[in-house]
Amino acid sequence: MVGKIKKLTDKGFGFITGEGLEKDLFFHSNSLVGITFAELREGDSVTFETAESPKGLNAVNVQVASGDAAPSEAVAEEAPSEPAAE
Repeated sequence: MVGKIKKLTDKGFGFITGEGLEKDLFFHSNSLVGITFAELREGDSVTFETAESPKGLNAVNVQVASGDAAPSEAVAEEAPSEPAAE
C-alpha cells in the first residue's frame, strides 16, 4: 500500500494516512525498513503492508517510497572547487 506520514511522535512511533483507509494506521520505529525514525518527516510518501494487532490494523515494513529519498541520500556531497589559476 502507499500512504504518507501524517504524524510523528518523540516516542518512536507515528501514523500513516492513505487512500482507502478508514482511519490512520499506527506504526512503530521497529517497523521501518531502510530508514531510521530520525530520517522520517511528516508528509513523506511511504509504502507499507498491514498487519492485525490486538489494538487493530498497524502498518509494517514501512519504507520511503521511490522519489522521496531519505535526507542522507538526498544531499549529495560537493567536492571542493579548485582555486582559479592566476
